[in-house]
Amino acid sequence: MHRKTTKPVSVGPVTIGGGAPIVVQSMTNTDTRDVGATLAQINALADAGCEVVRLAVLDDEAASALKEIAAKSPLPVIADIHFDYRLAIRAVEQGIHGLRLNPGNIGARWKVQEVVRAVKERQIPIRIGVNAGSLEKELLEKYGGPTAGGMIESALGHIRLLEEEGYHKIKVSLKASSVPLMLEAYRKIYEVVDYPLHLGVTEAGTVRSGVVKSAIGIGTLLAEGIGDTIRVSLTGDPVREIPVALEILHVLGLRQRSVELISCPTCGRTQVDLALLAESVEEQLAHLPVLDKPLKVAVMGCAVNGPGEAREADFGIAGGKGTGLLFRKGEIVARLPENELLPALLREIEEYVREHAKK
Repeated sequence: MHRKTTKPVSVGPVTIGGGAPIVVQSMTNTDTRDVGATLAQINALADAGCEVVRLAVLDDEAASALKEIAAKSPLPVIADIHFDYRLAIRAVEQGIHGLRLNPGNIGARWKVQEVVRAVKERQIPIRIGVNAGSLEKELLEKYGGPTAGGMIESALGHIRLLEEEGYHKIKVSLKASSVPLMLEAYRKIYEVVDYPLHLGVTEAGTVRSGVVKSAIGIGTLLAEGIGDTIRVSLTGDPVREIPVALEILHVLGLRQRSVELISCPTCGRTQVDLALLAESVEEQLAHLPVLDKPLKVAVMGCAVNGPGEAREADFGIAGGKGTGLLFRKGEIVARLPENELLPALLREIEEYVREHAKK
């Protein structure tokens, strides 16, 4: 898939755009004023594979907390600001690495100029985040509701404000909870700007519905070569967003993972708790280093057909009644009690990884 080379921006040490790998983001849902809880969640996000994190800044106390958070965070920190230009300036002074705001909703032109002056000194990028659910009233009236045209007009208006102040370290997002609407908006903005695009389906929902919406919306655009950074938005613990985002990138060949898990959907022949077994394997192997070629690991429910059906897998296990098979490339290497299958598989893989991991 061909990706247009957008203008690169740096969020701390992380490059977004300019042909850099797609960056995975998330947003904390802790009270930013609670430094300990916020840092704990940021560390959990980092452990899961998140690369940039955004924090809500509701008041001056939250802005003041950013100093310690930004200093101790393992990830670059973006401050999410609405309406109050003073919070944006305060956040910049605390050492954050990026801003998310809409220049058009922070008031008079001189307020925009003050924010631009602050970010220019530290070369901090601004993400212009347009949401279909919060379009300006005049645009809703002009277009008869939230439309791609209205979203693009809003984004271009905000971009123009920054460009007129001589500032071009910009990222853009046009999120909607409707997948067709966000697809239309991103496709159109992609044709008219060369700033990096932040992809997402906002308010996507719970894990069940939100994963589907995000995979279709974000995945479709990435498959078309559109997008430089992504955030999967799911209700609940933001750490759950990261594996989904990474899997979207992996499926599209945009991110290499250490392990590709293959597991059968189960049928009446299955005599083990295959779902639990597959989830245990996936969890246990999540820590593996990146290899030159990802390992394919199979977890199959049928000891009769499993090894043959997963012949392309590097390693695998197939459950039976009380016993199961450990196999490699479709060839059975051991018959083991059910409770020994997982430990034996992990030993085989870890031994292989020690020999083949990138130095």
